[in-house]
Order: sequence, then C-alpha cells, then structure tokens
Amino acid sequence: MHQVKAELEDIQALIKQGLANVDLPSKKKELEKLNYEIGQPDFWNDSQKAAEVSQQASVVGKTIETWEKTSKDIDELLAMAEEISDDSDPKEAQEFLDMVEAFKKSWRLLEISTFLGGKYDGNNAILSIHAGTGGTDAQDFGSMLMRMYLRYAERSGFSAEVLDKSDGDEAGIKSCTILIKGQFTYGYLKGESGVHRLVRLSPFNSKNTRETSFVLVEVLPEITSSQEIKINPDDLRIDVYRSSGAGGQNVQKTSTAVRITHLPTNIVVACQNERSQLQNKEQAMKILTAKLVDLMEQQQAKELGDIKGEKVEMSWGHQIRSYVLHPYKMVKDHRTDYEESNPEAVLDGEISGFIEAELKKK
Repeated sequence: MHQVKAELEDIQALIKQGLANVDLPSKKKELEKLNYEIGQPDFWNDSQKAAEVSQQASVVGKTIETWEKTSKDIDELLAMAEEISDDSDPKEAQEFLDMVEAFKKSWRLLEISTFLGGKYDGNNAILSIHAGTGGTDAQDFGSMLMRMYLRYAERSGFSAEVLDKSDGDEAGIKSCTILIKGQFTYGYLKGESGVHRLVRLSPFNSKNTRETSFVLVEVLPEITSSQEIKINPDDLRIDVYRSSGAGGQNVQKTSTAVRITHLPTNIVVACQNERSQLQNKEQAMKILTAKLVDLMEQQQAKELGDIKGEKVEMSWGHQIRSYVLHPYKMVKDHRTDYEESNPEAVLDGEISGFIEAELKKK
C-alpha cells in the first residue's frame, strides 16, 4: 500500500499544477459572465449565437466541475490510504485498489486535456476518410477506419454523425465525412490527420496475396460563426442531387443532397445525411469553412484569396501509422514510435494510446 500511496501523492502534485494552469477562479468568472448573458430576455433572438454561447457555458461549467471533483477525489483516496495497510481486510483493500484504478483512468483523460491549448482544440471535429492507393482493399480499409473512429467516439462518450458517405464499387467506402461532437474532440483527434497504411492478406483476390493499401484521414475543427471567414458566393458552385440510401420506401424522391465546390481552390465538400436541402447546405458550408480555415493556417495566409489547393500523396513513404495484420500483428505510429500488438482492439476503437502519445510529444 505504501507504493500506491506514493503514486497517489505524485498524482496529487500534478493535479495541483493542473489547477494552477486551468485557473479555476477565472473560469468561474467566465461562467458567471456567460450565465448572465444567457439570462437576458433577448438572448434567444439570435439562435445561432445563443447556441454557441450555451455550448461555451456548458464546456466551461464541465471543466470547473471535473477539476473540482478530481481534486476532492484525490484527497479522499489519500485519506483512505492512511487507513488501509497490508494487514487490512483483503476485500476492503481490493475495493480501494479498484477505486484507485478507476480514478487513475479518469485522471489520465483529464491530464491529456491539459495539453490542449490550441485555438480550436475545444471545438467539435469534422473527420473525413478518403480511400487511396490499393483499389478495393483501400476502400475496405476506409470502412474499417470509419468504424474505428465511430467506436472510439462511442467509447469516449462523444456523439458521432455520418454527414456524407460514398460507397466503394465492390466493398468498403471511397470516402466519408463524420461530425464528432464532445468536449475537446478536435484537440484529441487532430493528430489522426495523415495517411494510414494497412498490410494484410487480401480477401479480394483469388490468390489471397499480401497487399498494402493506403487511406487519407483529415481532421478539421467545426468552425463556429464567430470564427468564420467570409466566403464570396461567386466563388462557389453548388450542385444538388438525390441522397443515396437503402432504397424502397426510404429512397429520396427529391434532390436533397448538396455538393459545394470552392472554385479558386477546387475544394469539394458534400453532405447528404440531413432531411432537407437547406440543412445539407448548412453542414456542407461548415465543412468547407473548416477546410479553408485549415488551409489558410497551413499556408500562413491572411486573406482567403492568398491560398491555393494542395494535395497529399496517399502512398508509401507518407504514412503516419501502419496497421499490420500479416505476417505479424502490430499497429505502429511512425511519428511517436508508439505501438500496439493487438490490431483488432485498435480497429475496434481503442486508439487512446496513440492519441496520448501524439499529444504528449507535442
């Protein structure tokens, strides 16, 4: 028990440091100001701004609540550690150890959030997947990654919505776009951007040979109206078409899906998940705005007119992570050298280790 107590004391020191960095008194003043704004009679006149302010208040309130609870929990665990010794009742001692493990898990997630100080880290995430080199294998790998991120969102308590999906010719997907909502979702997932590589025995050829395929993952922050850039409507080509679906009674009788092309950069975005053309257009504009803001930041451009489209090569030598299913089993991130020997668990959404390693590296 002495070792457990020493470990808890180390965590307590880190929590105190975290509390100083978060500055709870200023957070409480910020929440007070936001709640005052929410309480004004005309608050809901601008529904979009009201939704943003409400979400901001929710995030700040959750931050305060989480840090205060964590500080209280560590104090209580240390007090319990004083009362439990190696001679204590085994059942009581095990219950205490289980509580410590549960606390360490929740603390690890909170500790990671202290690395998230980027401009958009607190925003929701727009995650896109594009099948690259590898034909049907790459399209199948794209669907595997889509499931991986949906499972990660579910495991993490985030909500996820598939905004657009283009099915593969034989299997899998050509591309998809997912909106993942939750506290710091962009901050957590931004390190997933890049080319992902799969090595396995292909189920799509008669010889069952070993094949390598590549998929590009893009992660962008959902940009709120207060962070938006001005897009010239004349720079947009907007096409509408029927949403793809299950057919039968569910088939779309009208053209509700929307595809928007930003002509100066040739960026194309689409949304077909919403019920109306207007809703799909709004979501597509959010994705386009996020892509343009990201491109501006990459190119350090001050004006939208200064940016140009850039393509990422989806092939050997550009990958950030490899998923090897044959001749051995391993998933390795080439930026941090972090690796896991159970690719099935990783592809089932257990990617926290990779996310933590990338955040700590930065």
